Amino acid sequence: GYRVSLQGNFFGCNQTYMAFPEYNPRKHIKLDPPLNIQSNATASKFQIWWSVWNVPWYLAEILQYELQYKEYSMSWEVALNKTLPSSLPQVEIEATELHSGIAYAARVRCKVSENENSYHSQWSEWSQTTVFQRADVSKVSENILNIKTMQYLFIPLSFGTLLYLFWNCKLSSRRQKASPALTFPHQLLSFSHSIVCTMGILR
Repeated sequence: GYRVSLQGNFFGCNQTYMAFPEYNPRKHIKLDPPLNIQSNATASKFQIWWSVWNVPWYLAEILQYELQYKEYSMSWEVALNKTLPSSLPQVEIEATELHSGIAYAARVRCKVSENENSYHSQWSEWSQTTVFQRADVSKVSENILNIKTMQYLFIPLSFGTLLYLFWNCKLSSRRQKASPALTFPHQLLSFSHSIVCTMGILR
């Protein structure tokens, strides 16, 4: 430890005051705020990560983080705070905790874990903010459902179209005595028209 004293001249007399009879720097740490905070939003969760600067490796392993997030238009005074259980510079938030279609802002700060006896620190300043927004779950589900529906309907509709063309051509050949040169273009045109109709239905 160290001994910290203050010396000054008061009323013409030099006096020394003992500010800290035993000062231990490990017990008075204040870290720099986290840097490069970023976020990524999906339909089910939000991922937020950041980095720390000028922190020794033996402190980086025992850091404690606090996340603060709020609606973008609201004040930080009404923000929600979440103390993270891990020393990893990242966190995930379930999408169910946030409202759909609303932008959110988040920031983070750090200090040495309170469970650590060898070091003690106060909270750092807050980092810069990152902005994210929850994806519209209903639209995502609807798009997935439409894609699956198109996949399921394409095969039976195509098979039905080919079967219809086959019987139509067979009946036409019985009723009409058309030459093969005239029948084939007519069949090809009917087949193309049916495929176009099928794709229109799938859309």
